[in-house]
Amino acid sequence: MKIREIKTKSILTKSKLPEADYVINPYIGCQHACIYCYADFMKRFTGHNEEDWGKFVDVKINASETINLSRVPKNSLILFGSVTDPYQPIESKYQITKKCLEKLLDAQPRIEILTKSPLVLRDVELLKKFKNLRVGISIGIFDEKLARKLEPYVASPNQRIETLRKLDEAGIQTYLFVSPIFPEISDISSLLDSTKGYVGEVMFENLNIRANNRERILNFIKKNKPELEELYVGLSKNKSYWRNLEREIVQECEDKGIKYKMFFNHGEK
Repeated sequence: MKIREIKTKSILTKSKLPEADYVINPYIGCQHACIYCYADFMKRFTGHNEEDWGKFVDVKINASETINLSRVPKNSLILFGSVTDPYQPIESKYQITKKCLEKLLDAQPRIEILTKSPLVLRDVELLKKFKNLRVGISIGIFDEKLARKLEPYVASPNQRIETLRKLDEAGIQTYLFVSPIFPEISDISSLLDSTKGYVGEVMFENLNIRANNRERILNFIKKNKPELEELYVGLSKNKSYWRNLEREIVQECEDKGIKYKMFFNHGEK
């Protein structure tokens, strides 16, 4: 793992995401090395073209010092972690995410944190001081063995569910981000049942197959679920599959009284 300390001009960036006005990414790169990750498009903007995604992290050591909310409209939502995990392992050493949160505490903006890491529990007492904050935990695969192959350096699905439980017990608003959904592999019903009572909302995002992650994903399917290879080869253009699955998920959520949001736009491109 190549670690480099860098300085940034501004850690607060306007967002193009539908659910966030601004984003904070304390790091460039991610130690989790998920094989399906499509955020490696960041390589071409950050001087890492020749390096493998998941094998480098740039630490924005002055991030908290650059935070300035003077031009940020009130009620703007700031999301931690759009193209990196703010609580990836290196956060335990550098605490960039924690320092940014501390800098924002007096201003009390609306904040969301999206992570796969139980390390977020380290900052529970700090998170409780915010009046409008919630934490999302991302889980796309419930099967422990397959999750380990897809997300080699991520906490297990059960550890992440336990993190949701502990956050909820601490009085922190939570949501489950079921992402990415792997067709015929992600056990959505079990995820919903296992997190019931710990989350205020569930969000769903379909698998985003792009040129930069296509080979990795198809190799995984070929080795671990060869019977699904034909489905996955044509998945990016299979709009009907995603529309049918979306209807099934919506029906299940409504039957179970679960608040939900769908982000299935990838399949429609």
